[in-house]
Amino acid sequence: MSEVHAARRSRLRSRCSPAGGVAALISRPANVRSLAGSVPATGSGPCDVPPGAALLVGHAGHDVLFGHWDPARDPAGPPVAEEGGLRAVALDGADDPAVAAAELAARAGAEALAVEEHHLTVARHRAVTSAAPGMKLTDLGCAVEAQRLVKDEDEIAALRVAAEITDRALGELLESILVGRTERHLALELERRLVDHGADGPAFPTSVATGGHSGLAGHRPTDRRVEEGDFLTVRLGARFRGYRCQIGRTFVIGTSPADWQIELYEVVFNAQRAAREALAPGAEYREVDRAARDVLAAAGHGTALGPVTGHGVGLEIGEDPRLSPAAMGRLGPCVPVTVEPGVHLPGRGGVRIDDTLVVRSLADGGPELLTITTKELLAL
Repeated sequence: MSEVHAARRSRLRSRCSPAGGVAALISRPANVRSLAGSVPATGSGPCDVPPGAALLVGHAGHDVLFGHWDPARDPAGPPVAEEGGLRAVALDGADDPAVAAAELAARAGAEALAVEEHHLTVARHRAVTSAAPGMKLTDLGCAVEAQRLVKDEDEIAALRVAAEITDRALGELLESILVGRTERHLALELERRLVDHGADGPAFPTSVATGGHSGLAGHRPTDRRVEEGDFLTVRLGARFRGYRCQIGRTFVIGTSPADWQIELYEVVFNAQRAAREALAPGAEYREVDRAARDVLAAAGHGTALGPVTGHGVGLEIGEDPRLSPAAMGRLGPCVPVTVEPGVHLPGRGGVRIDDTLVVRSLADGGPELLTITTKELLAL
């Protein structure tokens, strides 16, 4: 993968410094991971990029990763000095990787340094400026995020594995006895199962919601116990090799759902299907969002959907693009997104159905569904 990451850095270098002379300082963790990957180590395996690391994409093609490697967290050993065009520098003490990167850029004769102003704190920006007083600082903007939008097949393969792990963990939970167990206990069990099946960890905090909590987006599990007749909504995802997926499903606890539960579920299911079917290369972000909102509005739930119908996934769970009413842009092939409409009725509960898909052309089979747990309204 070192060639892949080197090619990504080369594209960024060409974009921010077509005439040379401008270096780029990458500080946002997911962007550093996207451009650096895992760093070869002196031991038996690669070192992960450490928290707080900074990457200097040099104007002359010299790329350097600065960070603090913890031997307890990186048993493979310290990073190799240079591999695949990327040099790793392990810092001591409280040295700031971003400041160290700026100092090196200045010594290397860079005329300007493009930084991620949307990520750097004011204090850190000042420290970087002080480290290289004769060098102009410019805003790199979201150039790396734009590169990350379209995933290569290795990235999509990692997402597929993450989805398989997630489906398996959820499927096992559905085979167990749920009545009487708390939301918090079920969420912890799901996260344990994710790790048991090979995940690095959860992609985001697992949400389990029952009864009146069901259908709430981002619900934090409580000590409420599952009861007969409840809606049960579950939202979880695995993180595998840094890549994250998301699934959300709604079930009914008991022998059979009530009429209002069936009706509400069908509305959300139809909204989700409409948005999934709208996923295609060239489709406007807001048109995908509108496909779901129109179905909900026709059923009298037009205000129930949150600010987005879905979003991108990858090294982060909330990447671009945003599928929202005001979003500008069009989908491209090989862009993974979620489609996740939901309706919550205060005091009664609600329904959420989330899937992770990859945008594909009709010639390639249409949207590729990664999360395949049934969307049938099961009575558990």
